[in-house]
Amino acid sequence: MEFELNGKQVSLDLDPEMPLLWVIRDEIGLTGTKFGCGKGLCGACTVHLNGQAIRSCITPLAAIAGQSVTTIEGLSDNDNLHPVQQSWIDHNVPQCGYCQSGQLMSASALLATNANPSDEDIDAAMSGNICRCGTYPRIRKAIKQAAGRMQAATDLAYEVKVGDLS
Repeated sequence: MEFELNGKQVSLDLDPEMPLLWVIRDEIGLTGTKFGCGKGLCGACTVHLNGQAIRSCITPLAAIAGQSVTTIEGLSDNDNLHPVQQSWIDHNVPQCGYCQSGQLMSASALLATNANPSDEDIDAAMSGNICRCGTYPRIRKAIKQAAGRMQAATDLAYEVKVGDLS
């Protein structure tokens, strides 16, 4: 079974029905993705499959063959935190922290498709991620701040590109 994990090709000879969560944690050794419910209901195990948020605890290895998977370890760009990660820090989002990798992966998937989400958009996108500590208001603020940061970075890149044409 071959697939891309955090930008690197991976080849494994494992049971194709093994849940992706256990492949990531037990076989590859990336432990940022958490086990929560084992039924795809709590969101702690959220990763990206081709940029879309999925629940790795219910996704069999066979379903990801030839595709691209990103875990929390692959969200940042080398030494640069993803805007969502920085906003999480700025707003002191985590309390216990257990659900946060899944929360971050869902939030970053949302912002990849919706640059300016409303409260309703955020609530809908994050509804499958449970936080026992109840940090939902801080999560919403952090997502809005990250959206602003991402838009500012896009605007700056556009200005630089247009400036090069002058």
